Amino acid sequence: MNPSYLSPEPNTGGVEESETGDAAAQWRHVDPPALSAILSAALDAFSENGFHGASVRDICHRVGVTLPTLYYHHKNKEGLLLDLLEYSTGDVVARAQAASAAGGENCVLQLANVIEAIVLPMTIRSRLAAVEGEVRYLSPENRSRYRVVRRGVEDIVLRIVEDGQERGVFRVIDPRETTRAMLAMCQAIPRWYDAAGPMTPETVAQKYVEIALTMVGCVNEARDTNRAEKIAPNVH
Repeated sequence: MNPSYLSPEPNTGGVEESETGDAAAQWRHVDPPALSAILSAALDAFSENGFHGASVRDICHRVGVTLPTLYYHHKNKEGLLLDLLEYSTGDVVARAQAASAAGGENCVLQLANVIEAIVLPMTIRSRLAAVEGEVRYLSPENRSRYRVVRRGVEDIVLRIVEDGQERGVFRVIDPRETTRAMLAMCQAIPRWYDAAGPMTPETVAQKYVEIALTMVGCVNEARDTNRAEKIAPNVH
């Protein structure tokens, strides 16, 4: 068997079909990210020292591989960052798709589910989610490539907000800017969330669902939606 660092990088996943084939039941469960040994070491280095302060030699030392081995799989340090970003965001896209589908034709439930699906990884995998703060170090080409993946999340939320507006359920002036505001507040979570603090990931998700529903004018639904009992405890 090949060493873990020689294994192909995992697909952006985490939302896998259950034995019954029902992926919708899986989007709330967030396991630790299934990263290769090299990517795990890169995440540790970036979390501790930032992208600029981390060195490829240090990452190699953490894993016990040579520079040629690392470059073979990831080309350079920027390649490591891009792979982490695409893994993290691709996983959120998959979760959001499953969460939206689980809401059926109810746009309020769809939005609530999707915001929950976005927030849970932001808290449970806060170190991985925080890597997005290093996007500025990507080259223009890689930044454009990453934006394509990131746009997948925005498109899902925007579709729900526009659908709710057309049905007269949501009251928003600008669906696109409302969507961006929702995503911005979710993406800021890794900068302040403390797993040792008083709020669990489930509590944060519930609060952000209420805020999101209020943003689209569903104040009563936000107050009446008690998702604390619906949000299943996650595996950390």
